[in-house]
Amino acid sequence: MSPTSPTPTNEPALIVLSHLRWSFVFQRPQHLMTRAARTRRVFFVEEPHFGPGPDRLNLQHTPSGVLVCTPHLEEGHSADVSQARTANLLSALVTAEGLGTYDLWVYAPMEWPVAAQLRPRLVIYDCMDELANFAGASPVLPAREAQVMARADVVFTGGHRLYQSKALKHSNVHPFPSSVDVAHFSRARQNLPDPADQRDLPFPRLGFAGVIDERLDRDLLAATAARHPDCQFVMLGPVVKINPADLPQRDNIHYLGMKDYADLPAYMAHWNAALMPFARNAATEFISPTKTPEYLSAGLDVISTGIHDVVRPYGERGLVRIADGADAFAQACADALHEQRAKNREWRTRVDSFLADLSWDHTWQGMQEQLRRAARARAARPATRAAPQPTAGAAHD
Repeated sequence: MSPTSPTPTNEPALIVLSHLRWSFVFQRPQHLMTRAARTRRVFFVEEPHFGPGPDRLNLQHTPSGVLVCTPHLEEGHSADVSQARTANLLSALVTAEGLGTYDLWVYAPMEWPVAAQLRPRLVIYDCMDELANFAGASPVLPAREAQVMARADVVFTGGHRLYQSKALKHSNVHPFPSSVDVAHFSRARQNLPDPADQRDLPFPRLGFAGVIDERLDRDLLAATAARHPDCQFVMLGPVVKINPADLPQRDNIHYLGMKDYADLPAYMAHWNAALMPFARNAATEFISPTKTPEYLSAGLDVISTGIHDVVRPYGERGLVRIADGADAFAQACADALHEQRAKNREWRTRVDSFLADLSWDHTWQGMQEQLRRAARARAARPATRAAPQPTAGAAHD
């Protein structure tokens, strides 16, 4: 580990504890932290890799200015000991980088003990999902999240349904639903070349782009594909936490794997409509899918199950088709292919009007304002406060 060149800025540095790797699907953390890096030094701390010692912290510079910090820990230790070792690495990083004042941004409540030796100016909890409801979640996760929220100066949520839940547990919670880089995805409305692994698929095409996990309604996908044997179902994204063998297998369902964020518009440019066939379960109760405005920016008609943060506002405004159950979902797909409302000028005008007020830049600006308010409130209170304290419980999978 060697010191990095400081970025000239008046803003405190930002240390981010993330459960998602920087190189994974480009989503909320990446969008926000690339913007934060324009005015701050951003240290994006991933969960560790385990192997032979000694412990070390690998630093990777990204074109956006974010410094990705990946702990490599000696294997064979308990979760508590491993987190303490990561805490030592972060403490050394703070010293090496000369971080006198910095803020702590938390995505991973399970990693809260990693902050044991940190003394941030502010603690920010950006709750993008109800992680405790996901498959394989640790039973101690709710307790860890309670610790984070007790220490947090400000809490952000990834959607309005999640806000309703977290606002009952903290006095300074603000909803910042999934946003979009309209300019990026609107490239799909242009005549982009059809990617090679999609090029030979017949039309019509119904597409999905995102993480394929327990949130996907596999039975619904299979039933819809069976009802539309003439359609090709293009599934982009990594398969996570479920057995790929359990995914529905049909000649008209195509799993093309994870794609680079930069390439998504080219795929979407050659779809007839976009799908969000989410299951209605605990893992989807609080989600606010980023792909909703991304699909719309691409000029696609969208068919979704009745996810709360999709129904409101997209379904209620007639921007997305909402359908639950195999018959209704398949019919909505048929309607989208028949009506081709993506070519309807009035519908596209309403979509673009809605998207005009939506951007990750606006989201980050709104968050920055809340950070400024939290800093002023913190400065007006007594200066001393207890450091984060580690607690027992498994953390590293």
